[in-house]
Amino acid sequence: APPTPMPQKARDDWSPYHNRIEFEAAEFAFKKCHMSARNLDFLCDLMAATLVKHRDVPPFADHKDLHNVIDATQLGDVPWESFSVQYTGEHPEIVPPWMDDEFEVWYRDPPTMAHNILANPTFKDEIDFAPFCEYDASDDTCHWKDFMSGDWAWQQADTISKDPETHGSALVPIILGSDKTTVSVGTGNNEYYPLYASISNVRNNVRRAHRDALVIIGFLAIPKTDRKHSKDDVFRIFCRQLFHSSLSAILSSLKSAMTEYEVLRCGDGHFRCIIYSLGPYIADYKEQLVLSCIVKHWCPKCIAIRMDLDSGGVYRCREHTYFLIDELHGDVLWDEFGIIGDLVPFTNDFPRADIHELLSFDLLHQLIKGAFKDHLVDWVAKYLKAVHGTRVAEEIMSDIDCRVTAVPSFAGLRRFPQGRDFKQWTGDDSKALMKVFLPAIEGHVPGEMVRAFRALLEFCYLARRDVITEDTLNQIQDALHRFHRYRKIFDPVIPTFSLPRQHSMIHYVDMIRLFGAPNGLCSSITESKHIKAVKEPWHWSSRHNALGQMLVTNQCLDKLAASRVDFDARGMLTGTILSSALANLGKSVQDFFI
Repeated sequence: APPTPMPQKARDDWSPYHNRIEFEAAEFAFKKCHMSARNLDFLCDLMAATLVKHRDVPPFADHKDLHNVIDATQLGDVPWESFSVQYTGEHPEIVPPWMDDEFEVWYRDPPTMAHNILANPTFKDEIDFAPFCEYDASDDTCHWKDFMSGDWAWQQADTISKDPETHGSALVPIILGSDKTTVSVGTGNNEYYPLYASISNVRNNVRRAHRDALVIIGFLAIPKTDRKHSKDDVFRIFCRQLFHSSLSAILSSLKSAMTEYEVLRCGDGHFRCIIYSLGPYIADYKEQLVLSCIVKHWCPKCIAIRMDLDSGGVYRCREHTYFLIDELHGDVLWDEFGIIGDLVPFTNDFPRADIHELLSFDLLHQLIKGAFKDHLVDWVAKYLKAVHGTRVAEEIMSDIDCRVTAVPSFAGLRRFPQGRDFKQWTGDDSKALMKVFLPAIEGHVPGEMVRAFRALLEFCYLARRDVITEDTLNQIQDALHRFHRYRKIFDPVIPTFSLPRQHSMIHYVDMIRLFGAPNGLCSSITESKHIKAVKEPWHWSSRHNALGQMLVTNQCLDKLAASRVDFDARGMLTGTILSSALANLGKSVQDFFI
């Protein structure tokens, strides 16, 4: 049946703006250029001086007028809230300063943010409300692409369908992601801890394209203390439990809608019964350890022995961890299972949530920056020094750099004018080096080393595909076996291959079956969001109490984005500003310039 007609607004209703010129001017000045107050005031005066002879006024009197109009926007308005957390445990005789400190957490209501994504009309054709399986008609083989094509969504949907209260509801898993980021090293090493959220129903291409399908919902606290107490076990446990308690508090408003459905109007105009669930968590290895309450150097997904991770082990699960904590001493948990028994994961407060299962793969940190850049590329230098000595090894590395530098210009290839030896590596740098490094080392290293690189690169490029087939899974498994066989050439210089980021490759086939193609849950998505949600708002601030200004900036950006979606859906943004203004006067652009 066709959806109920949306409430109609007049085609000339630009509220809280007066017209298109006001909206476009506000978006240009605040979002695209983010002019300073002084420059914006000057521009308004300049426009006023131009219009005064026509007895007209500019769109805004000054920067305060512009900010007031944006603030008055109701669309996309999700206010920031906060709460404070303080240590409540036992105090020693000499109390460390952090025990008396209050740590502030800022957040926005997750259900409201999810409502805004679901109701966005630009996503109506790129969102899946039901799990599905996709097969190739020619050979009946399964394909995995977007999240809802994975087995995890099916399992969750089966679970909620068994409850008469939730039967028939649409499953909306909430994807989360968090990662500390530094905005300025030179002016005080300012760190922030943003928390992001999305919904798994949105297709991978939309989430990767930064089309407001991933939103910032919080800034977590970063406890700090003096050097003397920074390594205390009590302080470390407090920092980790603060993280979990904060996540539990922020997400608590979702809990009721995880067992009782909400009725929401979606972007296609249809009303649906919605049931939320905690979905995959995007995080690098360090963050995964905090999330899963696992000791460093252990795998957060399985119970493989730390000294021999690739020997394999059964997957961790919430029930098994509970059993071990109840039965074993804390030291045994730490040494033999890599479990920190003093911590309680935030997922324990929510139904159908197991943090070990929800940790997603991470192409960027596990494969591109991990296994390739931090491991194999560095191992080549160590191998050459061990075999040839430092002087000859430097000459060989210089020739490898020359080969990298000599790469011709070609579409899709990045040139490295100074070679590969520079300090600050980004994910894009590592991706670019992957394309040219294999031929650069040919002839300088043994053949098995080249084959190890080839196997790893095949694994990476196969895992990065938009669509994964059963044949692709077999190729991924074959590339992994070859990589494990050929990497033994590095034995003389590498003390162990029991490395968590390389070990994670073992889980990729199973996780693809669960969550679909890995490129929809990569930390590169959240790291890119850092720029728009954290770094640019910080640079636009006065640096004094910057977080408060960053919160307001993010809120204004969301309002502008929501206004654009609304105006565009009503067909009010067709053509350019000039062509629209001339059309209202019954003229064309050609007539204007004659």
